[in-house]
Amino acid sequence: MNELERQKRIATGYLWMDTEEYLDHQAKVKDLMYEFNHSKPSETERRKELMHQMFASVGENVWINQPLTLAVGSTVTIGEGTYINSGLTLIDDYRITIGKGCLFGTNVTLCTTGHPIDPEERAKGGMYSFPIVIGDGAWIGAGAIILPGITIGKYAVIGAGSVVTKDIPDYTVAVGNPCKPLRRINERDKEYYWKDRRFDEQPEN
Repeated sequence: MNELERQKRIATGYLWMDTEEYLDHQAKVKDLMYEFNHSKPSETERRKELMHQMFASVGENVWINQPLTLAVGSTVTIGEGTYINSGLTLIDDYRITIGKGCLFGTNVTLCTTGHPIDPEERAKGGMYSFPIVIGDGAWIGAGAIILPGITIGKYAVIGAGSVVTKDIPDYTVAVGNPCKPLRRINERDKEYYWKDRRFDEQPEN
Protein backbone atom coordinates (compact mmCIF):
# COMPACT_ATOMS: atom_id res chain seq x y z
CA MET A 1 0.00 0.00 0.00
CA ASN A 2 1.50 3.35 -1.01
CA GLU A 3 1.28 6.48 1.16
CA LEU A 4 -1.44 8.10 -0.98
CA GLU A 5 -3.66 5.04 -0.68
CA ARG A 6 -3.01 4.83 3.07
CA GLN A 7 -3.99 8.49 3.59
CA LYS A 8 -7.10 8.02 1.46
CA ARG A 9 -8.18 5.09 3.59
CA ILE A 10 -7.53 7.02 6.79
CA ALA A 11 -9.65 9.91 5.49
CA THR A 12 -12.61 7.62 4.77
CA GLY A 13 -12.15 5.59 7.94
CA TYR A 14 -11.85 2.33 5.97
CA LEU A 15 -8.56 0.64 6.76
CA TRP A 16 -6.51 -2.52 6.62
CA MET A 17 -4.14 -2.61 9.58
CA ASP A 18 -1.93 -5.54 8.61
CA THR A 19 1.15 -3.68 7.45
CA GLU A 20 4.53 -4.78 8.78
CA GLU A 21 5.07 -1.38 10.39
CA TYR A 22 1.75 -1.59 12.24
CA LEU A 23 2.36 -5.12 13.48
CA ASP A 24 5.87 -4.24 14.70
CA HIS A 25 4.54 -1.23 16.60
CA GLN A 26 1.73 -3.28 18.10
CA ALA A 27 4.18 -5.93 19.34
CA LYS A 28 6.29 -3.29 21.13
CA VAL A 29 3.25 -1.65 22.74
CA LYS A 30 1.91 -4.98 23.97
CA ASP A 31 5.24 -5.67 25.66
CA LEU A 32 4.91 -2.33 27.47
CA MET A 33 1.31 -3.18 28.36
CA TYR A 34 2.41 -6.53 29.77
CA GLU A 35 5.01 -4.81 31.93
CA PHE A 36 2.44 -2.25 33.10
CA ASN A 37 -0.09 -4.94 34.03
CA HIS A 38 2.47 -7.02 35.92
CA SER A 39 4.05 -4.20 37.89
CA LYS A 40 3.82 -4.26 41.68
CA PRO A 41 1.32 -1.99 43.46
CA SER A 42 4.25 -0.05 44.94
CA GLU A 43 5.81 0.66 41.51
CA THR A 44 3.80 3.81 40.81
CA GLU A 45 6.66 5.71 39.19
CA ARG A 46 7.38 2.80 36.86
CA ARG A 47 3.75 2.67 35.74
CA LYS A 48 3.79 6.41 35.14
CA GLU A 49 6.89 6.01 32.97
CA LEU A 50 5.24 3.17 31.03
CA MET A 51 2.10 5.24 30.42
CA HIS A 52 4.21 7.94 28.81
CA GLN A 53 5.83 5.31 26.59
CA MET A 54 2.54 3.69 25.58
CA PHE A 55 0.35 6.74 24.93
CA ALA A 56 0.68 9.78 22.67
CA SER A 57 0.36 12.07 25.70
CA VAL A 58 -0.62 11.75 29.36
CA GLY A 59 -1.35 14.71 31.65
CA GLU A 60 -0.32 15.12 35.26
CA ASN A 61 -1.98 13.08 38.01
CA VAL A 62 -3.44 10.42 35.72
CA TRP A 63 -4.13 7.08 37.39
CA ILE A 64 -4.88 3.82 35.58
CA ASN A 65 -5.58 0.65 37.53
CA GLN A 66 -4.47 -2.68 36.13
CA PRO A 67 -5.28 -4.57 33.99
CA LEU A 68 -5.20 -2.44 30.85
CA THR A 69 -5.75 -3.71 27.29
CA LEU A 70 -4.72 -1.74 24.19
CA ALA A 71 -3.40 -2.33 20.68
CA VAL A 72 -1.70 0.87 19.47
CA GLY A 73 -1.32 3.32 22.36
CA SER A 74 0.19 6.13 20.28
CA THR A 75 -3.32 7.06 19.11
CA VAL A 76 -4.47 7.83 22.67
CA THR A 77 -4.25 11.09 24.65
CA ILE A 78 -5.33 11.39 28.29
CA GLY A 79 -5.88 14.70 30.07
CA GLU A 80 -4.62 15.60 33.53
CA GLY A 81 -6.42 14.40 36.63
CA THR A 82 -8.22 11.51 34.94
CA TYR A 83 -8.87 8.36 36.97
CA ILE A 84 -9.39 5.03 35.18
CA ASN A 85 -10.43 1.99 37.16
CA SER A 86 -9.41 -1.59 36.35
CA GLY A 87 -10.25 -3.43 33.15
CA LEU A 88 -10.13 -0.60 30.58
CA THR A 89 -10.07 -1.95 27.01
CA LEU A 90 -8.96 0.38 24.21
CA ILE A 91 -9.60 -0.74 20.64
CA ASP A 92 -7.42 2.16 19.59
CA ASP A 93 -6.67 1.70 15.89
CA TYR A 94 -7.68 5.35 15.48
CA ARG A 95 -7.61 8.42 17.75
CA ILE A 96 -9.01 8.30 21.27
CA THR A 97 -9.04 11.61 23.13
CA ILE A 98 -9.82 11.48 26.86
CA GLY A 99 -10.21 14.89 28.47
CA LYS A 100 -9.17 16.31 31.82
CA GLY A 101 -10.64 15.12 35.09
CA CYS A 102 -12.54 12.18 33.64
CA LEU A 103 -13.68 9.23 35.74
CA PHE A 104 -13.92 5.68 34.38
CA GLY A 105 -15.59 2.80 36.19
CA THR A 106 -14.39 -0.78 35.89
CA ASN A 107 -14.41 -2.72 32.62
CA VAL A 108 -15.06 0.17 30.22
CA THR A 109 -14.45 -0.39 26.49
CA LEU A 110 -13.62 2.36 23.97
CA CYS A 111 -13.84 0.82 20.50
CA THR A 112 -12.82 2.92 17.48
CA THR A 113 -13.05 -0.02 15.08
CA GLY A 114 -15.65 -2.21 13.45
CA HIS A 115 -15.88 -4.51 10.43
CA PRO A 116 -18.12 -4.59 7.34
CA ILE A 117 -21.34 -6.57 7.66
CA ASP A 118 -20.71 -8.12 4.25
CA PRO A 119 -18.93 -11.45 4.93
CA GLU A 120 -16.75 -11.30 1.81
CA GLU A 121 -15.37 -7.89 2.78
CA ARG A 122 -14.76 -9.10 6.35
CA ALA A 123 -12.88 -12.09 5.00
CA LYS A 124 -10.52 -9.72 3.16
CA GLY A 125 -9.55 -8.19 6.51
CA GLY A 126 -11.41 -4.94 5.95
CA MET A 127 -12.23 -2.68 8.89
CA TYR A 128 -13.29 0.87 9.61
CA SER A 129 -12.06 3.15 12.39
CA PHE A 130 -13.37 6.52 13.58
CA PRO A 131 -12.18 8.67 16.50
CA ILE A 132 -13.68 8.72 20.00
CA VAL A 133 -13.69 11.84 22.17
CA ILE A 134 -14.44 11.85 25.91
CA GLY A 135 -15.02 15.41 27.09
CA ASP A 136 -13.49 17.00 30.19
CA GLY A 137 -15.01 15.83 33.45
CA ALA A 138 -17.11 13.03 31.96
CA TRP A 139 -17.93 10.00 34.10
CA ILE A 140 -18.15 6.69 32.25
CA GLY A 141 -19.92 4.06 34.36
CA ALA A 142 -18.75 0.50 34.87
CA GLY A 143 -19.12 -1.83 31.91
CA ALA A 144 -20.01 0.92 29.41
CA ILE A 145 -19.07 0.42 25.75
CA ILE A 146 -18.33 3.43 23.54
CA LEU A 147 -18.54 2.63 19.80
CA PRO A 148 -16.64 4.14 16.82
CA GLY A 149 -17.00 7.84 16.04
CA ILE A 150 -18.67 8.81 19.33
CA THR A 151 -18.20 12.06 21.24
CA ILE A 152 -19.16 12.16 24.92
CA GLY A 153 -19.78 15.74 26.01
CA LYS A 154 -18.11 17.60 28.85
CA TYR A 155 -19.25 16.53 32.33
CA ALA A 156 -21.67 13.97 30.88
CA VAL A 157 -22.49 10.85 32.90
CA ILE A 158 -22.84 7.50 31.13
CA GLY A 159 -24.74 4.89 33.14
CA ALA A 160 -23.18 1.55 33.99
CA GLY A 161 -23.57 -1.07 31.28
CA SER A 162 -24.59 1.42 28.59
CA VAL A 163 -23.76 0.90 24.91
CA VAL A 164 -23.16 4.32 23.34
CA THR A 165 -24.04 4.43 19.64
CA LYS A 166 -24.71 8.18 19.29
CA ASP A 167 -23.06 11.37 20.58
CA ILE A 168 -24.02 12.51 24.09
CA PRO A 169 -24.29 16.26 24.81
CA ASP A 170 -22.45 18.18 27.55
CA TYR A 171 -23.89 18.03 31.10
CA THR A 172 -26.19 15.11 30.27
CA VAL A 173 -27.00 11.90 32.12
CA ALA A 174 -27.43 9.10 29.57
CA VAL A 175 -28.18 5.41 30.09
CA GLY A 176 -29.19 2.22 28.34
CA ASN A 177 -28.58 -0.03 25.35
CA PRO A 178 -28.62 1.82 23.09
CA CYS A 179 -27.59 4.70 25.34
CA LYS A 180 -30.01 7.65 25.31
CA PRO A 181 -30.07 10.97 27.16
CA LEU A 182 -32.11 10.71 30.36
CA ARG A 183 -31.86 14.27 31.65
CA ARG A 184 -29.67 17.30 32.00
CA ILE A 185 -27.45 17.71 35.03
CA ASN A 186 -29.21 20.36 37.14
CA GLU A 187 -29.26 22.30 40.41
CA ARG A 188 -30.77 19.35 42.31
CA ASP A 189 -27.53 17.45 41.69
CA LYS A 190 -25.75 20.03 43.84
CA GLU A 191 -27.96 19.01 46.79
CA TYR A 192 -28.26 15.23 46.37
CA TYR A 193 -25.33 12.88 45.78
CA TRP A 194 -27.42 9.68 45.36
CA LYS A 195 -31.20 9.20 45.21
CA ASP A 196 -32.55 11.00 48.33
CA ARG A 197 -29.18 11.34 50.08
CA ARG A 198 -28.26 14.98 50.62
CA PHE A 199 -24.70 16.29 50.80
CA ASP A 200 -25.48 18.19 54.00
CA GLU A 201 -26.98 15.21 55.85
CA GLN A 202 -25.24 12.19 57.33
CA PRO A 203 -27.05 8.86 56.82
CA GLU A 204 -28.35 7.20 59.98
CA ASN A 205 -26.50 4.10 61.18
